Amino acid sequence: MKAKIISIVVILFLSNSLLFAAGFNSIHTSDGVNVIAVGNDGLIFRTANGGNSWASYLYLTADMKSVFSFGNNVWIATENGDIYKTGKTVSPIVTYSTGESFTINSICFISDNTGFLCGDGGRIYKSINGGVNWDLSNTGIANVKLNSISFLDEMKGVAAGDNGTIYLTENGGVTWTEQTTGTVRNLLKAKYFIDGIIVVGEYGTIISKTTSGSWTLINTRTDSDIRSVTGTEINKARVCGGGGFIRNNLNNRTNFFNFEKNPMLANLVDIFYYNDNAGFAVSSLNNAIIRTTNGGFNWELPSGTSTSFNWVQKSPNGSGIGNNLCMHPKNRNSAYVVYGNKVYVSRDRGESWTQIATISIGSRAHSFYVSPVDTNIWVCAIESSPDKVVRTTNYGATWSTIISYDFSTYGQPLEMDQNNPSVFYYAPTNTSGTGLFKSTDNGATFNLVAPYGISSVGSPCDLIVMWDSSDVIFMGDDGAEIYKTTNGGLNWSIVKPGTSSEIPSMCNSVFDQSICYATTWGNTQVYRTMNHGDAWSIVSNNSGSGWGSDLCHEDPDVVLTGNYGSQAYLTTNGGANFFNINTGLSGAGAGIMVPDRGWMLNMQTGSLFKLNIVYSVVTSANENLLSTAVPGDFELYQNYPNPFNPETKIKFSLPNSGNITLKVYNGIGKEVETLSEGFRNAGTYEVSFDASSLSSGVYFYTLTADGVKQTKKFMLLK
Repeated sequence: MKAKIISIVVILFLSNSLLFAAGFNSIHTSDGVNVIAVGNDGLIFRTANGGNSWASYLYLTADMKSVFSFGNNVWIATENGDIYKTGKTVSPIVTYSTGESFTINSICFISDNTGFLCGDGGRIYKSINGGVNWDLSNTGIANVKLNSISFLDEMKGVAAGDNGTIYLTENGGVTWTEQTTGTVRNLLKAKYFIDGIIVVGEYGTIISKTTSGSWTLINTRTDSDIRSVTGTEINKARVCGGGGFIRNNLNNRTNFFNFEKNPMLANLVDIFYYNDNAGFAVSSLNNAIIRTTNGGFNWELPSGTSTSFNWVQKSPNGSGIGNNLCMHPKNRNSAYVVYGNKVYVSRDRGESWTQIATISIGSRAHSFYVSPVDTNIWVCAIESSPDKVVRTTNYGATWSTIISYDFSTYGQPLEMDQNNPSVFYYAPTNTSGTGLFKSTDNGATFNLVAPYGISSVGSPCDLIVMWDSSDVIFMGDDGAEIYKTTNGGLNWSIVKPGTSSEIPSMCNSVFDQSICYATTWGNTQVYRTMNHGDAWSIVSNNSGSGWGSDLCHEDPDVVLTGNYGSQAYLTTNGGANFFNINTGLSGAGAGIMVPDRGWMLNMQTGSLFKLNIVYSVVTSANENLLSTAVPGDFELYQNYPNPFNPETKIKFSLPNSGNITLKVYNGIGKEVETLSEGFRNAGTYEVSFDASSLSSGVYFYTLTADGVKQTKKFMLLK
């Protein structure tokens, strides 16, 4: 017989703001089938079928930071120094303590008996009796926050924490030796493989060490936090983080430039691969646990989960055109946008915006950049008579004209060289005396590189510079041609002939220089190249006219395009398919920016919008904590409905914390089901019971707690 499983729908609204909503912190499994995920406020999910469906266990209240499974045992670490020990069925749960009240950030076991945990204040504890007792084992460790601990065997372990801290032990935690890592970033997760160690952390940090080698800092080309690492060996490692990316280093991609396509558009904080094929990952922003069964070729949400998208209008508004969205070069949570001639900034990932300047020259901006060299310097292409590139060196207080040539009515003619941020390119309309202009002094002056040299060039609409190859530049124009130069603009060749009226936007990736995308006006065709721009093919063909576009700054599989109309199209699988996400939009999508998978901005012509996501997760509830208020009496309530077929609910109140059992018996007194067992805090609980495998008749249910017992009768009628 099985416990009652009733379906409930958990609706989660994601604002993708800096503050995390209720979600998970950790996930683990010892067999790939029984998997447990834990989070704050007592959140526990369990699957007994490898992640196809999940049950929730909501009778605890503590914030749980880490979970680890070994054999049939499961240990859960909490914020208050307690350790919960349970089994694969999450029952019973027994509480143990280190004797100190501190946040335990990580726990691991290398056998049924031997385990380690770490947390705040440089604390490391060791247990040799399955977590019942814990002894301090941190000789050599400073007073530093430790975020992760991992052991290869009973002797060799690693602990990692804030300020680039890594410690190693080779004697089972008796002593620890500090390592020189070359970083001061906070390190969030460590994994001790059989052939080396990988540690990950904030701002894209990955540090690795082979068994006999030294520590190597890996250039991941992202400033998103990398939150977790897993895998079966050091060259088969996976990491997750940011707004939902999963990356691996298979096939000698040592920079982890292999991206695993997955549906999660929210931060991923933990990932665990049971073997080379079965993996699970969780977000702290929602309860949608994703899984892969084919080594990351694709990931999927739990069965029955649905995702909806909604654009939320933000305060900047006015006359928007081109793409005036720009990230702050020094602050990954801040962004700028220009509407008309008004400059706005957001310092909370686009949730709120404040006007900070007015461009005193011209009327309507088309391109806008904040210099990474000096953030007081802004460079902007703006409509005027004639059109101009203008510049400020004092954070928008005063402006000066740098160069004056008309440009495309709808385009974004100014581009910064991301490989050398002191370099800017300007592509005005093709008339006598014009061509590609270049600045090498952070926009202070522009000089003509060369005339375009091709009569078919009309008014360039967008420019992009190839990552790692500044001499390679692509230019889309108002005849829908795409041009390419390999010598910095001295000569151009057509790589995509015109098929509509213009190429309003192009985007490319820091992770794969062979890939670029382009939108087309006159239809919503999206073109893609996978061979450095030498050939282009259609990957999306929808109604309307395409406009803005951006390729996610942390994951090349995610691309968002705008539309001259209230539509936007998104792909999360590298262009294999695009789907329309237009709910809440108004105006036309001129500018797009996707700083990470969980942060998408759409600069519509009339106002700015930010994408929010709702996950509807179908789970099953076995037992819920209804109230933490301490009741006056010990009480077992009558089930409802009664009679029932085949499902019913049973509520009980506990005036004191302690161990309890709730069992079901048949008419002759034989036990047929244990519904609840283990330690429970004082409060009111509700348990669900599914009697579908029982025959009709009279049954009894009995609650026992601290020697007190109550019994009720109920009837199953089929």
